[in-house]
Amino acid sequence: MKDVRIGCSGWVYASWREGIYEGVPQARWLERYSEVFDTVEVNATFYRLIKRSTVEGWVERTPPGFLFAVKGSRYLTHIRRLRDIEQGVERFWEPLEPLRESGKLGPVLWQLPANFHRDDAVLASALELLPPARHCFEFRHPSWFSPVVMRVLEEHGASLVIPHDARRPLPEARPVGEVAYLRLHHGARGRNGNYSATELDRWRRRIAAWRARREVFAYLNNDWEEFAPPNAISLRRGLSSPQLV
Repeated sequence: MKDVRIGCSGWVYASWREGIYEGVPQARWLERYSEVFDTVEVNATFYRLIKRSTVEGWVERTPPGFLFAVKGSRYLTHIRRLRDIEQGVERFWEPLEPLRESGKLGPVLWQLPANFHRDDAVLASALELLPPARHCFEFRHPSWFSPVVMRVLEEHGASLVIPHDARRPLPEARPVGEVAYLRLHHGARGRNGNYSATELDRWRRRIAAWRARREVFAYLNNDWEEFAPPNAISLRRGLSSPQLV
């Protein structure tokens, strides 16, 4: 049975002041977050190059075994669209070295734009340029959900991201590769994207099945009304480490 890690997409949310950050100064939010969860998805790396000193601070402020999933640069996925990315990959990767050196680098999330149609050759070429890591691809155009594409991922040691957003449904997919990476963006039955207990139980059962063969990472990205932390805590019951809150 493989490990299951469940957390949130980011940790800097003012709405969490009344929840897990109650009484905690903002300067210590990451420390508090890492007391509650053992992984976090970093989206800041999608928007800009992160300073190495910032990453070193993340390493110092979190306990051993904590893992950061980092989102690949939009310059590579949305502007270059995976073409001619060798230099861009090097620039993106260099500041992340402290995570790799400390053993705190989790999956690397590559989210493709919704108007990026399937191109097997471009995907394969990009995969060959990526340094060794748990690379996970989130496809947002239906054309990518093909057995051929799944084989390309597996042949390069990469994995498929399973996204869920009730507002923008995609073809049903199963994990591919050594990692099952689940992103929960918006529930169908709860208020304003909150996931209902029934929905979370359904995902919990799927995760329990996936972990028989794969390491599982799951992140809640429905942060509009502080839904993500309680949803993540509820989802991991009976799946991962003992509850810390």
